[in-house]
Amino acid sequence: MNIHVPFSNLQAQHEALRPELERVFSDLLKNCDFILGAPVAAFERQFADFIGVKHAVGVGNGLDALRLVLQAAGVGPGHEVILPANTFIATALAVSQTGATPVLVDCDPETFNIDVARIEGAITQRTRAILPVHLTGQSADLDPVLEIAARHGLRVIEDAAQAHGALYKNRPCGGIGWAGCFSFYPAKNLGAFGDGGMVTTNDDALAERLRQLRHYGQEARYVHVVQGCNSRLDTFHAAILSVKLKHLKDWNAARAAHAARYRELLAGVGDLVLQAESPWSTHVYHLFIIQTARRDALQKHLAAAGVDTIIHYPIPVHLQKAYADLGLGVGSFPAAERLAGRILSLPMFPELTEEQITAVANTIRRFFDGENK
Repeated sequence: MNIHVPFSNLQAQHEALRPELERVFSDLLKNCDFILGAPVAAFERQFADFIGVKHAVGVGNGLDALRLVLQAAGVGPGHEVILPANTFIATALAVSQTGATPVLVDCDPETFNIDVARIEGAITQRTRAILPVHLTGQSADLDPVLEIAARHGLRVIEDAAQAHGALYKNRPCGGIGWAGCFSFYPAKNLGAFGDGGMVTTNDDALAERLRQLRHYGQEARYVHVVQGCNSRLDTFHAAILSVKLKHLKDWNAARAAHAARYRELLAGVGDLVLQAESPWSTHVYHLFIIQTARRDALQKHLAAAGVDTIIHYPIPVHLQKAYADLGLGVGSFPAAERLAGRILSLPMFPELTEEQITAVANTIRRFFDGENK
């Protein structure tokens, strides 16, 4: 008998936190400090401590976190920013929205993160920053990136939207480059009740500029020193995130345990290839990804058995219609393109049960044992 295995289960997470969350709702109704209220400053301090940096600046979403840091760095028309070809499109959009050009680099086919050996060859006189992405929950190899950046006078901005709590050589992701950028989209390891984002940094001047940019460019009320925007982390989301942050380490540990169980049950099954765990990074398993040449057929088989899956991401950035102007076609980034045709994300969330993990693994085994050939 099939059991339904959802891709994620926020209801289970929130039900366990219901008493704490209800206090948040009650306080919000009482205080009505909806915009940049006290909970925003409190959560910023808590998150800065969690990442081990001096400053955390809450913004409206992960895309804005990236965009505003690039803007604060002076990136604009005529400039270039290097990023991996296999990432969510927001990484590239942040560059484009400054007027600069995203320059893509292929990925390591085993870890899925940016191939650091290809970065230096992509640098030109127009390059202003390198934007490594900590994809799926483990860190890119940052030390070589930082060395390259230092040689060329470039900023390193970490896209840590999928890496809340991941460590690179015992250092928290988001606290290593000039700035780290996080998303609190509800499905993230640390998710709000809507969109939200954060920038982490040790640079006092950057933090001050970001606080101005996110709030209409204000230095003081009605005193506008730069052309800013409206991109503030809502008080409501900050209060929710303060509740959740206390549980993040335990949730990440649960995800890692679930991943280890998946690896055990799926070892040697069919042509499956699992993402390599990088020796320099912990893995907080925002996603658990498998690869197979029969990906589409396997996904249909799993769906028929009640197992929800997602493909992250079926079309690489350079093959998206939105980036046709880059003039890059099929074959430009072979590793990223191969992954896009083979990867499948399995259910992964802290409350996943042994019964559910076993059901997913057994369904995959049945597929490769002869069903649906």
